[in-house]
Amino acid sequence: MLSMNNPPATELVTMTLHGSRVNLHLNREDKFNALNVQLITELCDLLDWTAERSAGRLDALHDNDGAPYLRTLVLSGAGRHFCAGADINMMRDAGANTPEENRADSKRLDRLFNGLWAHPCFTIGAIQGVALGGGAGLVACLDHVIGTENIKIALSEGKLGILPAVIGPYVYRRLGSACFRRLAMQASRIEAQEALRTGFIEQVVEKQDDLEAAVQNLVDEVLTTGPCAVSLAKQLTLNFDRWTETDEALRNWTLDFTSKMRGSNEGQEGLSSFLEKRPANWKPE
Repeated sequence: MLSMNNPPATELVTMTLHGSRVNLHLNREDKFNALNVQLITELCDLLDWTAERSAGRLDALHDNDGAPYLRTLVLSGAGRHFCAGADINMMRDAGANTPEENRADSKRLDRLFNGLWAHPCFTIGAIQGVALGGGAGLVACLDHVIGTENIKIALSEGKLGILPAVIGPYVYRRLGSACFRRLAMQASRIEAQEALRTGFIEQVVEKQDDLEAAVQNLVDEVLTTGPCAVSLAKQLTLNFDRWTETDEALRNWTLDFTSKMRGSNEGQEGLSSFLEKRPANWKPE
């Protein structure tokens, strides 16, 4: 079993563990948490480390020392703004880089966005201020986003004569075709109510001080769901998104998927606890 000890050392991202909840806090406040190579790399390393220690992936609630495996991940940013997008120096360098160097930079970003989007924990965003470009990409990759009334989100790349291609698949999946196309063309900032209406975020609170209470309420709700069910819901959705065979083949695949879930340790525990009228072992006491 994997230990919850010895996480990666970081400087620009702060990680804290509270039971089965992990907080990742962007800590580059003086630059509005803009994404530079170091910040991106640290986030990638932490996402990998936490994913490997998720209860849903391991089908276990605790390590050998009794420390809880992870079930929820909360991403936030220090200061007035969640994330202002790519660091200005990264953008300046991109103009002088070779195509191979720019592709390597893009590959690093894709590792970040896919690592967050595919993370086996239930991922929550607590955002304030601006989320621009890559910051909007982070928002799009989360399972549930809570924002303050002052948020402004933009696929701002078009203002620089480029497009949100690397973040595109994740924003497209969140918003749908027409909305993604419109926001990519406009490249302008949308505020809280439009972000809520378009599905960029799920919830709005009045001010930054209200974020933690809203996050904790959601965490408490998620902890009543089986951790494997949370992780496998992402696999189920991805298979639906990518399905290219017949409807009959899809129905048969869902039968196999359901049968496997019911026969799993978590499925057996869930059904037993229901019949015995007791809390399942994954529910907080």
